[in-house]
Amino acid sequence: MPFTVTMPKLSPTMEEGTIAKWHKKEGDRVEAGELLVEVATDKATVEYNALDEGFLRKIIIGNGGSAIVNQPIAIFTVKADESIEGYQPEGTTPKKAEKKEEPAAPTAAAAPKAAVTTAIQQPVFAPEPPLEKYDFAFPTGSPKKRVAASPLAKKMAKEKGLDLTSVKGSGPGGRVSARDLDLAQPDLTVSFGKREMPTEMPGSFEEKSLSPMRKVIAQRLQQAKTYIPHIYVRQEIDAEPLFTAREQLKNGNLKITFNDFVVRACALALREHPIANSGFDSGTQSIILFKTIDISIAVTVEGGLITPIVRHADYKNLGEISMEVKELATRAKAGKLQPEEYKGGSFTISNMGMFGVTDFAAIINPPQAAILAVGGIEECPRVKNGQVVVGKRMNLILSADHRVLDGAEAAKFIKTIQKYLENPSLLLV
Repeated sequence: MPFTVTMPKLSPTMEEGTIAKWHKKEGDRVEAGELLVEVATDKATVEYNALDEGFLRKIIIGNGGSAIVNQPIAIFTVKADESIEGYQPEGTTPKKAEKKEEPAAPTAAAAPKAAVTTAIQQPVFAPEPPLEKYDFAFPTGSPKKRVAASPLAKKMAKEKGLDLTSVKGSGPGGRVSARDLDLAQPDLTVSFGKREMPTEMPGSFEEKSLSPMRKVIAQRLQQAKTYIPHIYVRQEIDAEPLFTAREQLKNGNLKITFNDFVVRACALALREHPIANSGFDSGTQSIILFKTIDISIAVTVEGGLITPIVRHADYKNLGEISMEVKELATRAKAGKLQPEEYKGGSFTISNMGMFGVTDFAAIINPPQAAILAVGGIEECPRVKNGQVVVGKRMNLILSADHRVLDGAEAAKFIKTIQKYLENPSLLLV
């Protein structure tokens, strides 16, 4: 008897998955609980084991193919010799985009007095028209000042590589003659080297489909930026004490990153300012007051990013935070996080300091009410005891939901973070 295997729902937010790898081929016998397929979801690549035993007779969605949740991906039979001819796979069929007819333009008499916009949409990409008929020639040589010279002088200067502009002509009106070339200097026009010519026409492009993870990232960030009224508060941190504390710990064989200090500082600051440890429920138009401090850490993975969570971060010391962040980041990049390890969180930290970025403004991760963007540590001039010395600074930018945090609350919160980072001994107790 034939039966259908459909795309499983492997994460709470998963709507579509991509087949990363089939571990069985058509005709193979599959035992219940045996690894069947790897699926790339919106969060990670997850191994899926067969729920029932049987024979894999037909793979409907091959490696690299995408399917929505509950869409048929394979047909199985209980016995090896059963026919699947005429069998209709069970499951959800993806809806095809229906082509909508453009409404006829209203006449002048029927035209409304004012157009009503119901939604804001980004303009659809319109490729450039074919450009093969155009000649996109590259300029050659270097522009030179026009010099009055006799034909013979021009010919001799070209043959000997002389610069006509380097000599004053003795002929009528300052015209350069052949006898003047004895005083001419060599033509030392700068050469930019051999140029590599382009092989593509201007406007050429190719389209790349979004991965399941990138689709969710695009959707969530667009919604966040569109509907959340962001407010940004920037604070420069004197990072010299932080740098010294890290070096002292390093001398004791304790490898702590600057980001670990930031996580610890944020955890303690969130205790003092619980309004920053909040969210916003757009359905009920109410503020969510989180009772635990669970900090999401943005980690770059192949195809996008994911935010593993340090739970009860305010109860963990610097060493515990450091070990947990390293372990979570390693499993995140390997696609091995469990849903409860990245779903949720009350506050997010995004650090791009390792890329040498001075500062940046991050987009809030809903339903959270705030996210902290951390820049790199760089040298800068500072005045100490009336003397200009070389110091170190780090820039922080807090993005906050103005529906939850007013400017004053956001400012107080980031100033508390500054207090802890500029006095790192407070983070060690």
